[in-house]
Amino acid sequence: MADPYMGEIRIFGFPFVPVGWAACNGATIPLRQQTTLFALIGTTFGGNGSSTFQLPNLAARGFCGAGQGSGLQQHQLGDTFGETSVTLEVAQIAAHSHQVFAYEGGTATHTSGPTPTSALSTSDLTSIYTAATADQTFSPTAITQAGNGQAHENRQPGLPLLFCIATTGVFPDFP
Repeated sequence: MADPYMGEIRIFGFPFVPVGWAACNGATIPLRQQTTLFALIGTTFGGNGSSTFQLPNLAARGFCGAGQGSGLQQHQLGDTFGETSVTLEVAQIAAHSHQVFAYEGGTATHTSGPTPTSALSTSDLTSIYTAATADQTFSPTAITQAGNGQAHENRQPGLPLLFCIATTGVFPDFP
């Protein structure tokens, strides 16, 4: 592996941090421990700048380049944005219903609620569907709303990889 530039971030496919690198996990570093790296990244990712600075935090996060793409927001180096979970509002969910119809097997009639002999089948229980047209719904308490205002997972699918920043290497020339 060629000598990296100090502050360069690379992705590794093994579960340990190589010598001369540090994990991009948002760790707070004493400034006197890595003065050269601090000279490059400063407090871009956090820290007080007088005694500490922070490494980039790419643990369980996506990443994007600095700048602005067509129709997108402007992002500066070190910005964090996005949500790991989102609670959907009723207005964001397509209109639908959860009605369930039951067939009373013993009397060959429809029922408005479950009984010991009702089923989602014909009277001889050979099919899970009935040919009869359903004309009754279960009690509204038989099926309740789902979700209860809880958030759902909102992160993109990902492959666990190890992002590391070079703590030793070639100091890049400034233009």
